[in-house]
Amino acid sequence: MGLFDRLFSSGSGANSAASGPKARKPAETVYLDADQSSSLGDVNFMRRSNTIRRTFPGTADSPGNKEMVAEVASMEAKLEKVSEGLPGAATDSGPVSLSDGVPKPVKKTFAQTMSQTELDQRKKGSAVGVNVPGGPAAIKQEKEQKAAAASSSAQPALANQQSALNTAKPGAIDPFKQMVKDLNS
Repeated sequence: MGLFDRLFSSGSGANSAASGPKARKPAETVYLDADQSSSLGDVNFMRRSNTIRRTFPGTADSPGNKEMVAEVASMEAKLEKVSEGLPGAATDSGPVSLSDGVPKPVKKTFAQTMSQTELDQRKKGSAVGVNVPGGPAAIKQEKEQKAAAASSSAQPALANQQSALNTAKPGAIDPFKQMVKDLNS
């Protein structure tokens, strides 16, 4: 008995109250099958099977294009074709060897004595002077300085400066201070 019921009701209030509620028709019972009662959409569309074809590039181990064809339905899927080299391909590996996982025996080798000339020959490589400060470059520079000092004794002051540079501890600046003093005097 709301406001709108009184405004839009047909007839007078007394007549509408006397008539009472309208008689309802008896409801029919309806049964639907599973396809019609689902709210998932077109069931026939979902039940059909689709063929999916995928292609892949080859690898260095297995060159050439690869292809995989699968038949997919709503409830099942099966591979129809798989190229060699793809992970679902069935390969006939032939007879199985039971010793594939067993390692082969190790070949034992023993140190052999080396002659002095062979040892000297091997020492000529780049490993000579590895633990020397400055490495092989420092050894080479010392040899060059000794050769230059022996050949020319005209510049003894320069040779003294070079030897002072080489005998100083790494990171020391005393030889450079001495060079500056020599230049200023």
